[in-house]
Amino acid sequence: MTRERSLGSLGEGLTVRHLERQGYEILDRNWHCRYGELDIVAANEAYLAFVEVKTRRDSRYAPARDAVDRRKREKLLLTAQAWLAEHPEEGRQPRFDVAEVYTEEGGGRPLLNYLENAFGG
Repeated sequence: MTRERSLGSLGEGLTVRHLERQGYEILDRNWHCRYGELDIVAANEAYLAFVEVKTRRDSRYAPARDAVDRRKREKLLLTAQAWLAEHPEEGRQPRFDVAEVYTEEGGGRPLLNYLENAFGG
């Protein structure tokens, strides 16, 4: 496993634990289709959250959420539509969230910044 993939897995695992503590059920992880990948699909009683996880060593250059630009959001929307087409029974309100995870060199405790409805106005 590459260092970047290992870093990404750490961030996704931390985000899954956070969501479960908040009462979410994890429906899918790393779901792929021809449009792209959904890192995490999670649901609570009201919402279906499509969660994009961005893990960085620090925020020195820019916040991790900045990597979810217009083009990435468009890909996520298409991918989420494909997921919903495969799960027509799903009736909860969809939402796009972003989880920013920052790790420290030397093994310090990671920091999670979870942004609900990150693409909403």
